[in-house]
This record gives sequence, structure tokens and C-alpha cells, in this order.
Amino acid sequence: MLKRVTDWLAGLPMTAVSGVCLLLSLLLRLRGGTGALPLDPAWAAVVISGAPLLYLAVWRMVHNPGISKISSALLISIAMCAAVAIGDLFAAGEVAFIMAIGAILEERTTQRARKGLTSLIRLTPVQGRLLTESGETMVPIAQIRPGDRLRILPGEAVPVDGVILCGQTSVDQSILTGESLPVDKGPGGTVYCGTINRFGAVEVEAAKAGEDSSLHLLIRMVREAEAKQAPMQRIADRAASWLVPVALLIAAVAYFGTGELVKAVTVLVVFCPCALVLATPTAIMAAIGQATRHGVIIKSGEALERMGKADVVALDKTGTLTFGRPDVSDIAVCADGWGQTALLVLCASAETHSEHPLGKAVTAHARARGLALHPAADFCMTAGRGIRATVEGRQVWCGSAAWLTGQGIPLSALVQQTLHRLQDEGKAAILVADAAQCLGVIALSDTLRPETPQAVARLHDMGVHTVLLTGDNRQAAACFAAQAGVDDVQAELLPADKVASLAVMQQAGHTVCMVGDGVNDAPALKTADVSVAMGCMGSDIAVDAADIALMRDDIAMLPYLKRLSNATVATIKLSITLSMCINFAAIVLSLCGLLTPTTGALVHNAGSCFVVLIAALLYDRRFD
Repeated sequence: MLKRVTDWLAGLPMTAVSGVCLLLSLLLRLRGGTGALPLDPAWAAVVISGAPLLYLAVWRMVHNPGISKISSALLISIAMCAAVAIGDLFAAGEVAFIMAIGAILEERTTQRARKGLTSLIRLTPVQGRLLTESGETMVPIAQIRPGDRLRILPGEAVPVDGVILCGQTSVDQSILTGESLPVDKGPGGTVYCGTINRFGAVEVEAAKAGEDSSLHLLIRMVREAEAKQAPMQRIADRAASWLVPVALLIAAVAYFGTGELVKAVTVLVVFCPCALVLATPTAIMAAIGQATRHGVIIKSGEALERMGKADVVALDKTGTLTFGRPDVSDIAVCADGWGQTALLVLCASAETHSEHPLGKAVTAHARARGLALHPAADFCMTAGRGIRATVEGRQVWCGSAAWLTGQGIPLSALVQQTLHRLQDEGKAAILVADAAQCLGVIALSDTLRPETPQAVARLHDMGVHTVLLTGDNRQAAACFAAQAGVDDVQAELLPADKVASLAVMQQAGHTVCMVGDGVNDAPALKTADVSVAMGCMGSDIAVDAADIALMRDDIAMLPYLKRLSNATVATIKLSITLSMCINFAAIVLSLCGLLTPTTGALVHNAGSCFVVLIAALLYDRRFD
């Protein structure tokens, strides 16, 4: 009950009432007294803003361990009570009101929505097609056991971790690995819960089901990583362990040395760390306001502070460094009488009716170049292997090397050499052939964002080490890392591997920023000291899991964010230094008898306003 009352008093409406009453008290004092009012309006400020402060100080004294019992709330409560004891209600109300404002600002800058886990749970399949001697039955996931045989049709989510027993297909594994392209699977291939079967029907033997599956492991990792996130301890409270004893010592010296209680109370009033309390939230509010104008959503002040301290940036590949979609990168002609354009037209025409992402990408590329495609007849697709069609009377095969070999089409040494080269570069390949020979190879690859190399270079200029963490194969990862200028590469990582890599960096003493966009990045985003999601293209889960979201999917905003964070941390340190200098000067003036509790409170208030003005300058600064 008491907690609910103090929370209500500490809210914005009652704090506003407290401020109005404090201002009225000051105006009455300047006019010579409270006039016809039975009570000084400052009493309202003392009760409204002082009661939550006093409750917090006592609660921490009772419940906090060790030195953390001493907090900034305790020092301000002592100053407030001392001011009330000598009858200076304005001074008592002023220090309590400034502290209440600081608490409200801090709360507004540290709120974070945590909805990602709910979205992740919604991806969990709820049923599967169980094959038994009596036929096929749809059963809840809870009834599936390891060793059960399941059928998965095109378009369905894989309900378990398992091994394909029969059938050919392509599986979208982006939920777990972040790979931009579906992976062709056949008998003996491993499939994971939550991934999507894109084409052929397959039969799978369950290996891990229910709570043991990969998707549930992903959910547990997000929960565990989120539970480890503790709010950053406030600067004023960290300093309170020495502020309180020093303030009491100086006040005691003032009283016993001069015999004047007023001087001791004035020291306590001007020593209150209100400016210290305001320094962090006001600077962070200004920085968050500027970031929002640039399409960067910062969810908490802690995230901004940690970003300023980050010395390692870990980057996902697909959708972060790259656009996350395949495009034609190479056209290699391997037969006489053919050119690159003719080969592209032939393949794109044959793939017109294809639903495979690679085939659709080739067709889209040809159309984007303004090439006229020919009608395709007798189209036939074999899931996970390739297609056959008739284009202008010519039978055309497009697919993998194994597919062409199985159709009796020989592969020349030039074709095989080209395939090896493209595989070393981490590119996917479509072989194009007619009935007699392989005509050539069309390679596809994800596309690096044009701004990526410059963004990485600017991070390096700020002393930041960059690491690529990706689920893609090593060749593709190394190729993109070289193009982007990334320092280190770690490839073929599952979500748990990314978390482990981040933990190793953190144990080495680094402050790590993780940048990602996919569902598979959620555990890593939660584990990192600070995390950034590519907002527009990124999944809702990644955006909710991250501390910061880049709403324009512009990786070039990373250097801007780093500079803004550095400036914010520097501003906070400057404000703290200036506020301590003002407090020190006010203490000297108090000991000399030049300040009373009332005038000391006004000087103390001026210092707080000065800190706010310095922080406000962040809002309009340029960090381009």
C-alpha cells in the first residue's frame, strides 16, 4: 500500500503539482512572507516529492547489501529533513523536487519494450503429419517423439529436428542460420524445427522434438540472455558511498567549528547531488531525440552509454552487410557460339515458371536489363535439383551439376573448373544445358550494400574492431568480409555459436555491439553489451530484442550512432565535473556564511539548470 502511494506521488502529475507549489512559495518569499495562507506552499513540495525519496532511502537502508545501503536518496533525505528542522521549507522542497524530476527523466529514458519473445514463440509449429501403419494423422507437437516418421508438404513449417528419409526439397533455414538462400536437401539431410519446406514433399525421422528442438533452444537462449540484463547503476548512487560521509563530515565541521546550525544545513543542501542525478538522463534524452530525427530508435539510456564504450562491433552478414537477396553476379559461357546475353536470355526464359528463388532471381535480373524473354513450354521442376523446359524448340535444362549428369549431359573440364571457382567464392550456381552439352554457368550471390565498406572504414577510424558472425558458408563469408573490410570472420554459426563467440569477446574485456536483422540473431542481440537491429527489413523479433533499431536499414548510420554515443558520454562526464565544481564552490561560500539554505538552494538549482542546458546542446549538434 505504501509503495503504491509513493509511486503515485512520484508520478509526473503530482511532481508537476509539487513544482507549482514550490514556485508559489518562492514568489511569496520574494514578496515578504506567506501572506494570508495558513501554510507555506513549500510543504506540498516536501510531502509530494519528499515522501517517495524518504521511502526509497529507508527501503535501501533495510534491503540493500553492504555499501549500497548508502544512496543519493539518503543524502538528499538528510538535507531535506535538516532544512525542515530549521524551518527552511523552500530549501527542503527544492532538493526533493529536483530529485523527483531526475527520477522521472531517468525512467523515461530507460523504458524498453520486451515483446520479441512472444513473437518468437508464435513461430513454433503446433502440429505435424505423423505417419503410422494406419496412415497419416495430424497430431499436436507434444505427441511427437524421437524416432517418429513425419511427412512435410511444400509450404509447411518443419515441426521437429530430424533427418530426411526420402524426398528432395529446398528448405528456408533463415530463421536459424540467417542464410539468404534456401538449402537443397535430400535423403540423409538434416532439417530443423521452425524452418520452412519450400518445394518437394519429404519424409523425416524425428530426432529432437518439443522442448529439445532447435527453435525451443532459441527461445530459451533469448529468455536467459534477457534475464542477465541488469539496469545500469545510477552514477549518483555509485558516488553516494563517499558523498554521504563527506557531506556529513563537512556539515559537522561547520556546525562544531562555528556553532551555527544554519551553516551545517546549508552545506547539506548545496552538497545534494541533484545536478549529478540530472546529468545522465538529460544528456541521454537530448541524444535520443536527435537520433530519432535521423531514423535511429534508441530504447534506453543504458544502450546509448554502452554504445559509447563499445570497442568491438560484431556484424551479421545477410540483411546487414548485404541486401539479403540473390542476384546474378557472374555469367560464364562454356560452349562455342554463345554469348553472355544469349545464355542469360535462354536460362531466364526457361525459369519463367520456376518458384525457386534462384530461378526467380535470374528471370528478374534479365527483365531488369530490359531483355526480351521467350515463351517456355513443357516446364517441369524437380524439387531441390533443377528444371526442364522447351524454349524456341530447344530443350533446356537448368540446375545443379548432379542434375545435369543424371540427365546424361556431360560436363566439360571448363565447366567443372568454373564450378570450383564459383564455389570457392561462396556463390550459388545454375548450370544451363541443352540436349548435347552444358552451355554455361550463371552464378548468383547476395549483394553487398554499397555503403558498407565506407561504414566499416569509419568504424575503424574510431578505433572499433569489426567481426563478421554469420551462418553462411566460409567461402561466402570470407568473400564478403574482404569486400567490406571487416577485420575477422566467423562463419557457419548457429545461434548458440554466435552467443558463444560474443561471450568469448566479453570475457576478454571487450564491450561488444552486435548488429543483426534476423530471428536467428535474437539470442546474440540479447547477449551483447549493446545491440542494433536493421529495423525495416529485420524481423519484429530482432527489432524487439535489440537495444537500438536503424529504421532506414542504412548501415552507414552505425558510425553516426557511435559518434553520437561518444559525444553523449563525454557530455555526461563534463556535466558531472561542472556540477561537482559548482557544489564545491557553494560549500566554500556556505562555510563563509555567504549562503543560507534558501540562497544555497537557488544556487543548487542554477547548477542543475546549467547541466540541463549543456545536455540540450546535443540535440542540434551535427555528427555527419
